[in-house]
Amino acid sequence: MKKQIAAVLLSFIAIMLLFPSTAKADSGPKPSVRITFENMGDEVCYGTLLSKEQISGPASAYQVVDMEADYSYDLNHDIWEAFVNYKDSDGYYYLQRGWLCSESKKLDWDYYPPQSFKILLYYPKTNTFVVSDTYERYAFDSYFTVNMKGLHIGTVETQTPVLVAERSYDYKGEAISFVCRMIFTILLELGIALLFGFIEKKLLLWIAGINVVTQILLNVMLNLINYNQQNSMFVFIYIVLEVMVIVIEAFLYNRIINRRGQEILPTQACVIYSLVANIASFIAGLFLANWLPGMF
Repeated sequence: MKKQIAAVLLSFIAIMLLFPSTAKADSGPKPSVRITFENMGDEVCYGTLLSKEQISGPASAYQVVDMEADYSYDLNHDIWEAFVNYKDSDGYYYLQRGWLCSESKKLDWDYYPPQSFKILLYYPKTNTFVVSDTYERYAFDSYFTVNMKGLHIGTVETQTPVLVAERSYDYKGEAISFVCRMIFTILLELGIALLFGFIEKKLLLWIAGINVVTQILLNVMLNLINYNQQNSMFVFIYIVLEVMVIVIEAFLYNRIINRRGQEILPTQACVIYSLVANIASFIAGLFLANWLPGMF
């Protein structure tokens, strides 16, 4: 028991040393909207997503009573003010988030994007706005492509939807991200297994194999969730699924690894290891989600 307690403490100390930054309280996997602009010119252009709702995560519409505005994400005061003063014909809200799009030809909102939105571009040189029709997030990470060929800035009527977005889900990118997440999780949990004194090659292979199965199931379940629910609901479901993974892995370690009646892993050790390994990988994932939001 003393060895197991020491392994627990060493596991968490290792995680804190590897990821010394402070995690946000609401960290974890979050939906994203990623838009690529094809044939976009080089004229300076800023972009944002207008929201059907006044609030999406920490982002919210500007209120006159606000004492101080948040000019973040590449926006200076003049650009921010132009977006604030924009009046959408359908009453969609500007949530005080925006990005410089003309350099990257992309707009990535990877922190609580609105569920129902419009794409809005602003060209400060000609004081021109270009807006799209309404779109919905259709997956956990929703990808869109906007072909701007033939769009002549300065001749567009304000509030006339001219941007047309097509769904362009990045299957390859998502698959690579999933494989990277799975490899990271397996390596971390195998490292913790060594701290617990699980050094037999066959045992480590079983742990790796079980992790592959549970990681696939977890990601499939997350991608089958109805993302039309509130973001807080997704976080709740995610936590429930993580608890289920802990229970399933502890059960599999205890039954499959010891299937021949020889108790290689005591039941108590299976439960403690599954709990510690999954909590450690979850905490590490929180930090990496802040550093590499596109992958974690």
